[in-house]
Amino acid sequence: MILKSVALKNFRNYNDLRLEFDRGTNILYGDNAQGKTNVLESVYVSATTRSHKGSKDKEIIQFGQEESHIRTVVEKGGLDYQIDMHLKKNRSKGIAVNKIPIKKASELFGILNIVFFSPEDLNIIKNGPSERRRFLDAELCQLDKIYLFYLTKYNKILSQRNKLLKDINFRPELKETLSVWNMQMAEYGRNIIKIRKKFVEELNEIVFEIHKSISGNREELLLRYEPNVSEELLEQEILRSQEKDLKFGMTSVGPHRDDMCFLIQDVDIRRYGSQGQQRSCVLSLKLSEIQLVKKSAKEMPVLFLDDVLSELDSRRQNFLLNSIHDIQTVITCTGLDEFVKNRFEIDKIFKVVNGTVTLENSF
Repeated sequence: MILKSVALKNFRNYNDLRLEFDRGTNILYGDNAQGKTNVLESVYVSATTRSHKGSKDKEIIQFGQEESHIRTVVEKGGLDYQIDMHLKKNRSKGIAVNKIPIKKASELFGILNIVFFSPEDLNIIKNGPSERRRFLDAELCQLDKIYLFYLTKYNKILSQRNKLLKDINFRPELKETLSVWNMQMAEYGRNIIKIRKKFVEELNEIVFEIHKSISGNREELLLRYEPNVSEELLEQEILRSQEKDLKFGMTSVGPHRDDMCFLIQDVDIRRYGSQGQQRSCVLSLKLSEIQLVKKSAKEMPVLFLDDVLSELDSRRQNFLLNSIHDIQTVITCTGLDEFVKNRFEIDKIFKVVNGTVTLENSF
């Protein structure tokens, strides 16, 4: 798949912008806080309906405006798809594909697959379990519409159950209705656990070889999925923890508390790995995403590298750059460093200054 163009209206610091991308490597460069990442964010919103930063719609609409528009054109399987997104401050967004309105996010997912690599991803290993669950969910929702359905249902039920747990403190008679939510939560939760388990198994097959190459055959990386509770025992554990949940007013058991472990030679690098090992693992993970999308979608995704090259040493930079010659890539950076100019073929260069993007060179 190829990202052909994006047009923005009142998005972040852009009043009006249209960019056409090359099928190869595109560079957006400029000082910090000029709007480079905003371009990537807009395309990610078009692909997934959500900001990669977790921002709400009203936060990405330009200050002082009531709405924002994103138009993205994607080539997939030899056909063009136009994705129009209308963001509104106080109402839900409107989405159209080829000018036909859609109601469900599942109709959008899979048209444009993006692998997004930013400095924040280096925290996938170091930070808490929520970072690793976010990684699992972001990738699975792009690849598997059934998973998106299960996750959406589960999150709604979880929210409603948590509200009910608090309400029971004031209205004890509501406790009788908890069993309905317990049953539904277990049903969707079991499917989420099952799909996550299979996904990590498939990811392991790819990440193992990539990490061996990055480490010069010195290290073997294994990802281990750590469900909060097994799919077989989920309903039983929800019931067993019910009194504790009532006491604290929140659900303590389920896939919303899952985690994933990164092991090198059976050592947990979350706790005992060096910073270099942790960065190599995240690099392996991101490169594995590319191969997994290719395997699942039968097409290469679009790769976004958001100011991440400056976070990697020269050896990891070289490995990354040598791995992405056959994929459309958009790179943001603060300057056209020597390693980019001398070692990497660039097809389009854009300079970004305070919400204005200028095409500097096209080869």
